[in-house]
Amino acid sequence: MHNLRFVGLTFLILIISLSSFAGVSISVNVAPPALPVYEQPPCPGDGYIWTPGYWAYGPEGYYWVPGTWTMPPTAGLLWTPGYWGWGNGVYVWHAGYWGPHIGFYGGVNYGFGYVGTGYEGGYWRNRHFYYNRTVNNVTITNIHVYHKTVINNVTVNRISYNGGHGGIIARPTHEQEMWGRERHFRATNLQNDHEHDASRNRGFLASENHGRPAIAATSRPREFHGPRVMPTHEERSPLSGRETQMAPRPNSGDRANDRRAGREEMNGSRTSQPTHESLPENLSPHDNVRGHDNGSRHGNGNSHENGPQHDGHSNHGHDQHPR
Repeated sequence: MHNLRFVGLTFLILIISLSSFAGVSISVNVAPPALPVYEQPPCPGDGYIWTPGYWAYGPEGYYWVPGTWTMPPTAGLLWTPGYWGWGNGVYVWHAGYWGPHIGFYGGVNYGFGYVGTGYEGGYWRNRHFYYNRTVNNVTITNIHVYHKTVINNVTVNRISYNGGHGGIIARPTHEQEMWGRERHFRATNLQNDHEHDASRNRGFLASENHGRPAIAATSRPREFHGPRVMPTHEERSPLSGRETQMAPRPNSGDRANDRRAGREEMNGSRTSQPTHESLPENLSPHDNVRGHDNGSRHGNGNSHENGPQHDGHSNHGHDQHPR
């Protein structure tokens, strides 16, 4: 009998572990709050990718997970943000993931290059990430940067969910559906720890902060204190940002110019680059990002300032699991 109980307990633990590995679907019958307005903290180093903040859901309701810079599981991967989507009478959370292309994220304009479709914050080339300073807060020198201004041709708002009453009306394109079936990687352990830490802080609860968390963004995951922690700001008029022109995807000539610009902005000798695994197959350096960006400088763009405006494309992850 004792052995039977032990086997049963072992089986239960196995089931829980497999469920965790497969991911848990979260559904809620109340829409998440609007995205807060905040500025992007400075990029802490070469190879870091911006992951925008979002509203997660726990036993006490919605809570804010601050946007943060983090390292991808390997060079060549880009972050597709998660989003809340209406379906079958509830709001369902579609978790973000790492992959060679930016997939569908509900049309939510998270700012900082994530303008509802694609990504204009930077791109990978030869295992190096090139940052668009028009939508990113990049101040360090030993890093590849370029400038590309684009116009925000989507509705400017702070809506944080797709579908349902008052939600964003957007559907994935054929390419996004195709990219959604690519081999993906879940959020890194550090990203998961970042979200878990936020869930334990009552200050992040929407019921406590009324949609205005004191900490809206951090320079690195789990760093909720210090000078590089960004607070929520008052909402600005969507017309307060400067207008910019839509820029086409770089052609071969643009890429050559980007390469020269990157060299010119590299002051001093090149520092050692982050260690990554090899670039995934089927990755094409400029096909991994599509989208149109907004025109706010270091705020999240829309009425919400989540993203500094520095043009570009697209943490140390541990124990990554393909989706």
